[in-house]
Amino acid sequence: MSRPPPSRSFPSREPKHRRNGKIRAREVRVLDEDKNQLGVMSLTEALRLAQSKGLDLVEISPNAVPPVCRVVNYGKLMYEEAKGQKESKNPGNKMKELQLSAGIDPHDFGVKLNHAIRFLCDDMKVRIKLRFRGRQRAHKEVGFEVVNKFVKEAAGYGHADSPPKMLGERDLNVILSPLPKNKRGKDPREGETPKSESPKPESSKPEAPRHRPAPTPAPPAAAVPPPPAGPPAA
Repeated sequence: MSRPPPSRSFPSREPKHRRNGKIRAREVRVLDEDKNQLGVMSLTEALRLAQSKGLDLVEISPNAVPPVCRVVNYGKLMYEEAKGQKESKNPGNKMKELQLSAGIDPHDFGVKLNHAIRFLCDDMKVRIKLRFRGRQRAHKEVGFEVVNKFVKEAAGYGHADSPPKMLGERDLNVILSPLPKNKRGKDPREGETPKSESPKPESSKPEAPRHRPAPTPAPPAAAVPPPPAGPPAA
């Protein structure tokens, strides 16, 4: 007896959001393109508003009372939602972690701070972790001073979600979130220029004369015998 073929599921062709003439409610709560509330209005008024701006009226919360609609370009809305879903699937790509120590030297502190600033400029959160080792656990105030100083130095690029706090007996943690781009300091990488190879400096030493082979001496000329003596004069 043959088995029935397995059922195949096909994606629904129904659009994710109702928009424009597909919206069924008589009244809707309207948001503009920047998500600012414009209040409750009739569907006809909301459609007229969207058409005057050359945009779509998209129902984003159909179960609300009244339903919430947004005046926006439909393609832009779908792009924003797809981007948000992609970021939510990869939360690890948006968080970086840096390790500090209670006895960190100024050079290493500056290196870690530069890394944190670069991550914040890339819109990433930064987890700062300081682990107390050995006798450091008896003087935790030193670790708090280091972390608070780090947060203060990075304040032009990110803010602490909450004050530094202990996780367990050894780890001090704080999370920095990036500031909005219009309130953030200038990315330090923008002023960097690629290093070009500088020409080699000319040597001040005079160039040594090139060695030339000595010329081959010419063979000696054959000796010419003197002319014979003539007769004595009278």
